Amino acid sequence: MKKILVVVLCLTGSYLFAQTRPQPGPSVRLNGYTTYAFDDNHVDSYYSETSYFEGAFKGGFEWGGGLEVLPAPGMGVEFTYLRLDSKAPIDYYDGGVQYTEFDIAHNYLFLGFNKYVNVNPRVEPYGGLMLGMAIYDVSNPDNSNSGSATKFAWGLKGGLNIWANERVGLKMQAALISAVQAVGGGIYFGTGGVGAGVSGFSTYYQFNLGGGLVFKLK
Repeated sequence: MKKILVVVLCLTGSYLFAQTRPQPGPSVRLNGYTTYAFDDNHVDSYYSETSYFEGAFKGGFEWGGGLEVLPAPGMGVEFTYLRLDSKAPIDYYDGGVQYTEFDIAHNYLFLGFNKYVNVNPRVEPYGGLMLGMAIYDVSNPDNSNSGSATKFAWGLKGGLNIWANERVGLKMQAALISAVQAVGGGIYFGTGGVGAGVSGFSTYYQFNLGGGLVFKLK
């Protein structure tokens, strides 16, 4: 009987100790992104024979960063900012058909949800979904006119974190970002080259490929 009581007390003490000892909190990471964004060769908005534009958004070097919290192993919530400065060669109607290569800045703000797979301590595959907004600033270099628009945006990404040590890793990633031009305001090209306030009808897709660095802060 005494042996049974000793075993019960030991088990009870172990359980209470496990419940009262400090539990590890969420981990925090800082992600740095450097990627190449490819062209989208078909963007347009057509209202009538005297109100339209069509052309392309060129790609280029895209950079940014993300602050990520992992509330549980394998699950991450990330706030991300991305920036791309590129060109937009556009045919548009403004008292006749005209052509201009506009300067366009792409700014993305995303709340992302990431899923990690623990293959081994060095290699960590992941995939993620991003939801947020795209802010476009457009200017006409010929006459210095400018306009801007904020649109709903979403993205998908997948890649690998390759850890050099416990704190620093190399990131390899491919991603697709899309801005729905019919939602949340818009930009039209015309009326002197660029204006704001008319929604577009096409959807912009941007594929990017690259990587960056990841740092474990906690």
